[in-house]
Amino acid sequence: MKLTILGCMGAYPSKGRGTTSYLLESDGFHLLIDAGSQTLSQLEKVMSPLDLDAVIISHYHHDHIADLGVLQYMWQLSNKRDKNRVLPIYGHGNDAFHFNDLTMPQVSQGHNYLEANHLNLGPFSVTFKKTIHPVECYAMRIVEKRSGKVFVFTADSGYMESFNEFVKDANLFLADTYLFDGHENHHAHFTAGEAGKIAKAAGAKRLILSHLPEEGDYDLLKAQAQKQAGENIQVSVAKIGDTYQI
Repeated sequence: MKLTILGCMGAYPSKGRGTTSYLLESDGFHLLIDAGSQTLSQLEKVMSPLDLDAVIISHYHHDHIADLGVLQYMWQLSNKRDKNRVLPIYGHGNDAFHFNDLTMPQVSQGHNYLEANHLNLGPFSVTFKKTIHPVECYAMRIVEKRSGKVFVFTADSGYMESFNEFVKDANLFLADTYLFDGHENHHAHFTAGEAGKIAKAAGAKRLILSHLPEEGDYDLLKAQAQKQAGENIQVSVAKIGDTYQI
């Protein structure tokens, strides 16, 4: 299982870096997780967006779906696309306005991932956790069926102690870390220290800080997370183009 960082910024692009988007691959299956700004241009550096097998969306804030519409346009208009393929896009169905936009006839088909307890998606088994956020949002625990390895993505969330169980024994924990310490128990995002605290309590193997603040010292952000995670957990700050073997 391999993760590629396509976008890692918080609310808006900054210094040439786009917002939330990740590519997760296993056994030739290509899953796009969120589609923030600059997703399409970054994805083209790695693979053709026309070769995606599925897209999954945590929530419908613009910094997570900014490039979703243009991805659909590419699938609709490109002469290189296999017209017999329709792109599956998974999102929650509790926001009908945005959920309905996931479907474009003969191009993409929206699927409500809340209709079952878990989602079987190619080589992955996915379970979801509702987060604390101004709009309905879901974290994802993705297990590679073949190896049993675990990748957890918090999406956007304020601190919840129940994440300790959701993240338990994760091989890679990708955490919303939009805030420096001093803003604990925020209504929408983790602080760096809270991300580290969850990683330690859950026994995660590695912590990646993402959904980054547009301003501030990332070395300090990392140090605050590392202090709470402890010395046995490797902490990194996400960078565009970085890849992680899970």
